[in-house]
Amino acid sequence: MTNADLEKIVDTSDEWIVSRTGIKERRIAPEGMAVSDMAVEACKKAIESSGLKNEDIDLLILGTVTPDYKLPSTACVVQEKMDLPNATAFDIVAACTGFLNGLSVASALIETGAYKNALVVGAEKLSSILNYKDRNTCILFGDGAGAAVLTVSDDDSGILGTFLKSNGNLRELLWVKDGGSANPIPDGYVSEGEDKVMMSGSDIFKVAVKQMCNAAVKIIDEAGLTSEDISLVIPHQANIRIIEAIAKRLKVSMDKVFVNIEKYGNTSAASVPIALDEANRSGKIKKGDHVVMVAFGGGLIWGSALIKW
Repeated sequence: MTNADLEKIVDTSDEWIVSRTGIKERRIAPEGMAVSDMAVEACKKAIESSGLKNEDIDLLILGTVTPDYKLPSTACVVQEKMDLPNATAFDIVAACTGFLNGLSVASALIETGAYKNALVVGAEKLSSILNYKDRNTCILFGDGAGAAVLTVSDDDSGILGTFLKSNGNLRELLWVKDGGSANPIPDGYVSEGEDKVMMSGSDIFKVAVKQMCNAAVKIIDEAGLTSEDISLVIPHQANIRIIEAIAKRLKVSMDKVFVNIEKYGNTSAASVPIALDEANRSGKIKKGDHVVMVAFGGGLIWGSALIKW
């Protein structure tokens, strides 16, 4: 879905969208395609890249706010579709930080020795919860999925640290008000957009820049590194202005920041793993590089991860 397509739906323009967000197009899943379907495609590619077999995966964590069903977890659906007979599977609801939350949990569980090979997925069909009459939100989001395999490292590479933080006091800055047990949808419900994504953009911008910077700095400092030691920053692809502000505060040049927002928009939990995969496949990451991933999303929740590739 291009900006030109959106011009036909809401009062907006390509110039307005690009100048304020950096987004030129986004992907929209066709009718009948579920989050699990997108997740499966990403999982297949991740497992193939890892050299492992499906039966080797013993942990599957999926981050999403647009599950296939209210019950069961979409991770269990993906497990069935992928035929992962030995995996424990569960979802994480952490919006745009869903992948990093899953990464943190999987890393900790592997370190305990409880699991050996984890499949961490971020997948979203945000088009299913967008209000296409609200130009402030519908222009921002797209659908997609990304996945990564975590396994025991036999050298000094791997996840050097993760950091997660949340503030539920600010949950109404980015939320879907109606449809849960707090505000169930009654018979005869007429939607006025409160069953779709609602966001206070200017407030989110301020908090996102501050907290994503804090999360990135914290994880770098705890590893005893400096910004000069970082080869690549992979931020959540929410807004080009947020990404540029983070680079400036971290004192990192934009050529060390991976950006693909112009193609996909904000894909929530899928954003970071899609960017990580594209950065890897395009040769922007080499062995020994220090890579920082950082994200921020509804909850409000933010976090970071530092990897030695």
